[in-house]
Amino acid sequence: MADLRELYQEIILEHSKTPRNFRPMEGANRQAEGYNPLCGDHYTIFMDVADESIRDISFQGSGCAISKASASMMSQALKGKTRQQAEELFEQFHRVVTGEPGSDTSALGKLEIFAGVANFPTRIKCATLAWHTLQAALRGEQVASTE
Repeated sequence: MADLRELYQEIILEHSKTPRNFRPMEGANRQAEGYNPLCGDHYTIFMDVADESIRDISFQGSGCAISKASASMMSQALKGKTRQQAEELFEQFHRVVTGEPGSDTSALGKLEIFAGVANFPTRIKCATLAWHTLQAALRGEQVASTE
C-alpha cells in the first residue's frame, strides 16, 4: 500500500511540475476564474464548447501541487467529453475526494489517485477548485465557488 501511495504522490508531483493543457486559450467560448483563499490557489479555466461537447480545455494560474495536478488531469480527462459526461465525472470525483461513503473510484480512471485527499479535509478544496471552476464555466458564470 505504501508503494501505491508513493506512486500516486509521484504522479501528482509530475502533473504539478509539468501540467498538461496549461495555457491560455485563444477563442475560448467559456471561461471562469476560481480562487481558494485558504491556500492561495488561483486558476482560470478556458474551454471551447460546441454542440454540448468540450472540444478543447486548458487552464492558467498557480497553486499547490494538488490543485495544479487536479486541474491538469481534469483537462486531460474531459477533452472531447460531452457536457453531461463532464458533470457526471465532476459528481463522481467530488464524492470520492470528500470521502462520501460508498463512493466508487472505478469510474474515475487515473483521477482515482485523488481518493486519498478525503483523509486531509483541508486539501479537499485544493483538489476540487478546478472542478468547481469548470462547473461555473459550463454554466456561463465568470467566478467559481468551492462551496
